[in-house]
Order: sequence, then structure tokens, then C-alpha cells
Amino acid sequence: MMNDGQLGSKTTTRGITVMVRSAFVPERSGPDQWFFAYRIRIANGGNERVQLQSRHWIITDANGHVEEVRGPGVVGEHPTLDPGEHFDYTSFCPLPTPFGTMEGAFQMINAANEIFDVRIAPFELAPPMSVH
Repeated sequence: MMNDGQLGSKTTTRGITVMVRSAFVPERSGPDQWFFAYRIRIANGGNERVQLQSRHWIITDANGHVEEVRGPGVVGEHPTLDPGEHFDYTSFCPLPTPFGTMEGAFQMINAANEIFDVRIAPFELAPPMSVH
């Protein structure tokens, strides 16, 4: 995961824990765009095998503009997690404002073909040492 001092969230749904850490990326940011990286760990603390099917993000900038993003898998993958396993990945989010939030859900399927959502708790996107 990322260094201490970065923003994040953690939540568990049906034994699946989603931990997020976000960080400002100044070298990719410009005067009209702020660029953030976020690192996610999906950990299967449950007792059944699950596979990630899709993602749904709700991204809100500092002006209150909301963008919803849906798509298959994460970073081109549909990871399968047995009990006790985890999957880590990093992705990015550009914003037109220096502050924002993200939240959402991963859609999972288990061996019985039951589809369910795993919540991603809200987390902040903000430059370090900022007050807003």
C-alpha cells in the first residue's frame, strides 16, 4: 500500500475488504487538471471463491460535478480470489479541481453464480498538506 499520511478508506462487504489509498501526482498535474493515483487492495476474508466482474465509480469534484464510470474488470483484469487471497492494483483519476472524492462498488460473482456488490467507501482526492 502507499505511504502513511495519504488519504484512504476501508470497508468490508460479505467478507470482502476493499482498502484504498490515494495520492496527488504533481508531475502529471497542470494548471487546469489535478491528477491523482489510487492504490486498491481487494482482500477475500470470506469463505467462498469470488471473481470481480465490473466496477462502478462515482467521482465528485470540488464544484459538486458528479461523473459515474462503469466498466468491466479493473486494469484489464477480472481477478478471482480464493479465501485468504488478495489483489492489488493502481489506477488514476484526473480532476478539473484540486479536491474531490471517489466511491463506488465492485460487482462480484461467487461459485453459485450469485452476483453481489462490494462497496468501496468514499475517499478523498486532495494534494498533501492542503486545507479545503
